[in-house]
Amino acid sequence: MNATPHPDDGPANTPGPAPSGERARVDPTVAHNARVWNHWLGGKDCYASDRAVGDHVASLFPSIVQVARADRGFLRRAVRHLTAEAGMRQFLDIGTGLPTSDNTHEVAQAAAPDSRIVYVDNDPMVLVHAEALLTSTPEGATDYIEADARDTRRVLAEASRTLDFDRPVALMMLGVLNFIEDDDEVAALVRRLVDALAPGSHVALSHPIVHTGEGGNAEAMAYWNENATPPITGRTPEQVAALLEGLTVLEPGVVSCSRWRPDVGADGAQPAWVAQVAAVARKD
Repeated sequence: MNATPHPDDGPANTPGPAPSGERARVDPTVAHNARVWNHWLGGKDCYASDRAVGDHVASLFPSIVQVARADRGFLRRAVRHLTAEAGMRQFLDIGTGLPTSDNTHEVAQAAAPDSRIVYVDNDPMVLVHAEALLTSTPEGATDYIEADARDTRRVLAEASRTLDFDRPVALMMLGVLNFIEDDDEVAALVRRLVDALAPGSHVALSHPIVHTGEGGNAEAMAYWNENATPPITGRTPEQVAALLEGLTVLEPGVVSCSRWRPDVGADGAQPAWVAQVAAVARKD
């Protein structure tokens, strides 16, 4: 198989009631991205600390809820494209987040019941709820790996139990690379993962950009980095595009995630722009 170790492989507020099944190693006093994101999407798997930070971020950056929903919409559209049009039947979803509606396996297996999906996350609360990600059609399969995205050696080795890396795989990295501050480390991580993929594989990613001016997110990012974990780094669309160097970026390119092949209404109006870009690219 192609998933061999890469030579540059890297290492890997007052709380409210605990969500059911919560493990002791989850710190309810510090807001965490997966739980705050769940709060923005209208979920209940969060603490008072997550809601407080999430609400304050929303007061600084009012469109953050629209960003969260647009990113979920991009996932749905990208996975539908990858299954129905690109013929993908294997998905490696890194930075899964808490289960919600229209998870990758649900969208993929609705279009192609034989799809096989591996989820990866290192948030202990996601692990607690991982059973919701492990449902599958009889023809397909799902698996969950608790690992840091930077530990690509382990991610690829464990994913190979479910996925065949000699065949094309769709690599999903939505809203996860922004939690790695160093640009060189991000580029190396993406390179290690792409190097393990067979020709015909695809990469789908989304990433927040820094939006200044009225309604901008720079102040919200600064507040987040002082009050929540993990810290976040915004990048420019050009920096995100550079992560896909050597791949064929599909139309419409690197665009606001709300505008990647949107489901346009009868009036033909484009969805509102949000400060999160997305793209899908193919390895030839």
